[in-house]
Amino acid sequence: MIDLHCHMLPGIDDGAGDWDTAIAMAHIAVRDGIQYTVCTPHIYPGLYDNSAQNIRATMAMLEERLLRAGLSLRLSYGADVHLAPDLLAGLQGGRIPTLNGARYFLLEPPHHVAPPRLMETCFTLLVAGYVPIITHPERLTWIEDHYALIQELASRGVWMQVTAGSLVGRFGSQARYWAERLFDEGLVHLLATDAHGVRNRPPLLTEGRQAAERWVGPQEARRLVEDRPQGVIDNIDPEQMPMPPGLSSSNGRKRKGCP
Repeated sequence: MIDLHCHMLPGIDDGAGDWDTAIAMAHIAVRDGIQYTVCTPHIYPGLYDNSAQNIRATMAMLEERLLRAGLSLRLSYGADVHLAPDLLAGLQGGRIPTLNGARYFLLEPPHHVAPPRLMETCFTLLVAGYVPIITHPERLTWIEDHYALIQELASRGVWMQVTAGSLVGRFGSQARYWAERLFDEGLVHLLATDAHGVRNRPPLLTEGRQAAERWVGPQEARRLVEDRPQGVIDNIDPEQMPMPPGLSSSNGRKRKGCP
């Protein structure tokens, strides 16, 4: 499996606090069946002022330590990017890294407030040749009042990445409900761990894959953690990859009820 969203690099955001934690996270990932992790620390202006340069350098140091520890976890890097006025310029100039240098990048909207002009921002990025991947939409506190926006973004070519732990209740009943609803409507492109540590948010992907199988079947569950992540790493055109069922056909179950 491939994990496209993981805060394993130590000391540069709110993920792993030290090298011991980073190595412990790698051990957990390997035991879980993850073979490739893309390290994606936050880029949040004024709080986590990371850039491609320091992220790449920290990843190289982690690679050396994994080699010494005998861990066969492959690494690449990107970032968990917050909205900012200079986002497009940062991507085009190379300061903000995409996932493994591809056209795809993680975009984290504000957690508690729906950002104005999110649709326009994403459209501008798409026109410029990038594919934004909205991270953990199911955990955004504003999703209930703006669910139509999430649906519209997905229909326009913006990808959705659900956190594996949301499907098993690690983030509470609300996040689980919205994760299941997104799967019900066939709008989820990727599963990832969004791991930040060893205890509370470990790099576990298998549990999410198994839960996803109950909603979309084993073939689509495999695509969530193997096929599409590999396509992202290889920079495959999204039009050349199989889309989630809700974006490739009109056939899909509709979840009833409310959170």
